[in-house]
Amino acid sequence: MSSTDPCPKGWETIPLRYVCKLNPSVAFDGLDEDDDLTFLPMDRVKCGFFIPHTEKFSKHGSSYTAFENGDIVMAKVTPCFENGNIAIADDLAGGKGFGSSELFIIRPTVAECKFLFYYLQSSIFKQDGEASMTGAGGLKRVSPDVLRQHHLPCPSQDIQRHIANYLDRETSRIDGLIAEKERMLALLEEKRSALISRLVTRGLNPNAPFKASGQEWLGEIPAHWDIPQLRFVCRSLQIGPFGTQLHAEEYIDNGVPLINPAHLKGNKITPDYGVSVDEMTAERLEIHKLEEGDIVFGRRGELGRCGVVQQDQVGWLCGTGSLRARCNKRLADPSYVALVFNGSSAATRLTLESVGSTMDNLNTEMLGHFRIPLPPLAEQKEIVRVVESGQRTGSALRDNLQASIKLALDRRAALITAAVTGQIPLEQMNK
Repeated sequence: MSSTDPCPKGWETIPLRYVCKLNPSVAFDGLDEDDDLTFLPMDRVKCGFFIPHTEKFSKHGSSYTAFENGDIVMAKVTPCFENGNIAIADDLAGGKGFGSSELFIIRPTVAECKFLFYYLQSSIFKQDGEASMTGAGGLKRVSPDVLRQHHLPCPSQDIQRHIANYLDRETSRIDGLIAEKERMLALLEEKRSALISRLVTRGLNPNAPFKASGQEWLGEIPAHWDIPQLRFVCRSLQIGPFGTQLHAEEYIDNGVPLINPAHLKGNKITPDYGVSVDEMTAERLEIHKLEEGDIVFGRRGELGRCGVVQQDQVGWLCGTGSLRARCNKRLADPSYVALVFNGSSAATRLTLESVGSTMDNLNTEMLGHFRIPLPPLAEQKEIVRVVESGQRTGSALRDNLQASIKLALDRRAALITAAVTGQIPLEQMNK
């Protein structure tokens, strides 16, 4: 069923703009500069909820998207829109808040808030939104015209409430199942992280003599290990191109991939071929080309996230939000160095040393001065082998859990779409 298909009996098709307001004004009369308001960066808006955070009114009052209790906040930029980053604003500090400029604010007027909230997650609306996107690669955004021109099938408000209550119950069950599987994935990741942390700080021989590392986060290390600054085991450290070197209009599909933090997943480099450039632009940015064994670090957000460039990834580009470390392979095995930063202790220390008031930020000086535990090269390679062997053991279970989560998410999306378009009889919802 599409938004132009016939409605169920008693329903009517109404332009979305008739049942809500897009980015409505918010009055801040009576607020002082030191008053606390809810602040929502994009990464705090999840599927169906948001993670509360407060900032002073004076900090964000004039530069961010404003909203108030009862408004729907929805991501408009890829991939957050496709991932369903949407929530209803409630229990806001001061009753009002500010969010990322990449959020749509939708205020229901005629439609029931919860019904509209679910409808905006339906495949019908999301297909329209995705088709309207403009921009390139990771900079694509949903056009606001979708919210003005899209037609939704709309029943009476009583039926809207009935459908919303049904979806509250059913999606809660599915979300509980997904949460349980995600907890199991998290436990697998914790086990993996604990193995890495133990091996890159204590080594393979539990009976080896130890010495103080001089680093509070690290504690004691095997006595025969060194603890050099990273810059002394690297041939070079290079930040990705600045914004002035690479513009949005230069992005193409299926070109030479740019590797940004979003492409560092599961300690591997996973490209998005929608975030790429043509060969001429890649040649102009030759200094940022990647070689086999390069380590690409995310410079923003979750620090310590990194991946090692494989043979089939040679010639790709370090992206604007990333930093490339090129090891001296006679001294350091790149996969071992990546493991050090994959360990939670090193990542936590990096975050503490990071700069930036609203987002952690990594630069070449900070990374270059970071001290790492470094065993002899042969021992580094053996540690990598042991870790990779352990990863293979858990990969089948991890793959099964991820596949099960995807099936549950697909079922949730199909259920929402069927309910908000009248494909599920009301009597069935009462069972």
